[in-house]
Amino acid sequence: MPKVLLSLAVFLLFPNFLLEAQTESFRTTVDGVFEISSERLTGSSVSIGINDSVIINLGGEHRFLRGIEIELTAPQNWLQYRGSLVMLMYNNLSVQSASGVTDLTGSRIAFDPLPSRLRIVYQIPIRSGHGLRTSTSIIVPTPIIQIATFPIMFRLMQVSKGLPDEFENMTLNLTARPILSDEGAVRLVTRFPSQLRNRPFTVLINDEVVSNISEQIFLREGEHHLVIRSDDYRNESRRFFVEKARVVDLLLELQDPTPIITFEAPQNAQILFNNTLVTNALEPIAVEPGIHEIKYQIGNYTITRSINIQRGKNYRIALAVDLTIQEEE
Repeated sequence: MPKVLLSLAVFLLFPNFLLEAQTESFRTTVDGVFEISSERLTGSSVSIGINDSVIINLGGEHRFLRGIEIELTAPQNWLQYRGSLVMLMYNNLSVQSASGVTDLTGSRIAFDPLPSRLRIVYQIPIRSGHGLRTSTSIIVPTPIIQIATFPIMFRLMQVSKGLPDEFENMTLNLTARPILSDEGAVRLVTRFPSQLRNRPFTVLINDEVVSNISEQIFLREGEHHLVIRSDDYRNESRRFFVEKARVVDLLLELQDPTPIITFEAPQNAQILFNNTLVTNALEPIAVEPGIHEIKYQIGNYTITRSINIQRGKNYRIALAVDLTIQEEE
């Protein structure tokens, strides 16, 4: 029978295939039950007969999934029987798992005659903004499938009769794998100084205020910019990286904004801070913001400087001794 007439016969024999989400009762042989998650990128595979099916569920971490890819690899002799098989998909199944010959009901969400190719790829969207599109090598047979309607079933069904045993015994290799989004997530973990707990602060990521730091923040893969602003803690600015399909903890170690001064000087030098001798120059000291006087003394040599200390900043004060050599003719 010519391919055009055969396809027409299929639609005449099965007019309901043109309708979406019809509940059907049917019998099928379940060859496998798969769980798809972002932790198992290679997916799962099984050999499937021409009247068989697989059940596909979401397991583990699926927040970073935008879809499921189903790849069929057919034997060479499939090309001479093109037009003899159709693909059907169902959700809202009456069973969560099954094996072997099974009677069940489900809502039909897709029907498609199998293309005359040895490699057939279907991509099933499960979230908005998925970006999946039908092309010359990929078929998107369904609208977005809601996660609450899983598991789903992928089923092959013969629509031509009187074919030889070679066709009846033919199997195809089926692989189902996750399609990941290009995003990851961060958890903000805060650590407060013991003397300044639970004071207000604001976190900005990529110049946008984080309204709830206790929730995971989903971001595109790549580099991002974080800023902490507060009147009670030190302001901070840093960059961090987000990895695809991973959740990472980002530590926010909030710091006391009291200015800290560290001194450096030769061992025989005396250091005076506001005319008070610094007894341990190796120990940083906390000071109040404002104008302060620093004095270094080495023997008869004294150098004095004033410094304007600002809140939330640290200072290193070192005595620099320079040796100038000038050549003259």
